[in-house]
Amino acid sequence: MRKLAERELTSEGPKRAIGAKGTHRSVTVNLGESPIAWLHSRGHLSDRLFDAGEALRADYERAQLSPNLTMRWDPVRIKTSNYGSSEAGLSPSEKQVAAKQRFDGALAEAGKGLEDVLWRVVCAGEGVPQAEKALGWPARSGKLVLQLALERVADYYRIR
Repeated sequence: MRKLAERELTSEGPKRAIGAKGTHRSVTVNLGESPIAWLHSRGHLSDRLFDAGEALRADYERAQLSPNLTMRWDPVRIKTSNYGSSEAGLSPSEKQVAAKQRFDGALAEAGKGLEDVLWRVVCAGEGVPQAEKALGWPARSGKLVLQLALERVADYYRIR
């Protein structure tokens, strides 16, 4: 989904004048684009790291689905072959629990201190500068830390 907006382009952030006599430079941005998609499209994240971030976000979103509170009228599960998805034949609630377990495992694999930037940028959709500011990190350090965290997550998901 494309949501285009005109934003001021500065080295310090939005709404600060640059250039001579108060002239401003602006850029059109897609507000519907995730921060890791933005980093990937500009060559700051490899395909492997982008795929790891997308897998983490997918598990986060699946794990947030609420369980059913009423009777389910789904057909009875049958045993499927060992080929295909590891979630084949699971009920929606079981899929949610499996996604939560994978998400928790990926964050644990990233390690203490790296899980914060992963959650903020990948799951919550915060930009890297906003995450740096919220975590009290120096400017321009978040991208490197995010790459380290995504390397560990890619290893967890066995993405090559």
